[in-house]
Amino acid sequence: MSTIESADSVHHSAAPCLMRAWQAHQHSLLSWLYKHTDDDALAEDLLHEVFLRAMRKNKAFCDIVNAKAWLFRVANNLVIDQSRQRSFVPLDDLDFESEQQEIGVVDSLTQCLPRVLNELAPKDSDILKACDIHGMTQKEYAELHGMTLVATKSRLQRARQKLKRQLSQSCKVRLDEYHKVCCFSPRESKN
Repeated sequence: MSTIESADSVHHSAAPCLMRAWQAHQHSLLSWLYKHTDDDALAEDLLHEVFLRAMRKNKAFCDIVNAKAWLFRVANNLVIDQSRQRSFVPLDDLDFESEQQEIGVVDSLTQCLPRVLNELAPKDSDILKACDIHGMTQKEYAELHGMTLVATKSRLQRARQKLKRQLSQSCKVRLDEYHKVCCFSPRESKN
């Protein structure tokens, strides 16, 4: 049976109220699906699925008070379902091993950090230890040291930049293409 004959047989077996509603709303449904999926083929597949679900209702489709609202609600639910399926990543596909390696690299970087912090100027080392290591808020640090909050934020930002440069030079810290620590070479202390 050809596609045309198949479509004609569907047309003849469908409730007339369904076919009227479909002809009235098919193009606006397709436009809406294009807009919400950004994928022409997927939009057309979902449009066909909306039609099939309407067909399954058969004559009960004629009892639906607002056919347009029903068709769009079905289309919306299909878009949501499709979105959920696309965002689902099976656990087997996750790369736990590389995450564990990354954590290991960052954890072992703690060998370098205390030494490099001590090599910074005392005011830089102090603000980094207080705010980034011991968890003091920037506001608390500002009040404790008689500084404005803006000055504290600036000092902390500059200290972080100096720490980053010092870690890069002293410990040969390298970042990967995602700007995460990938590796480093701890050096012996200068003592």
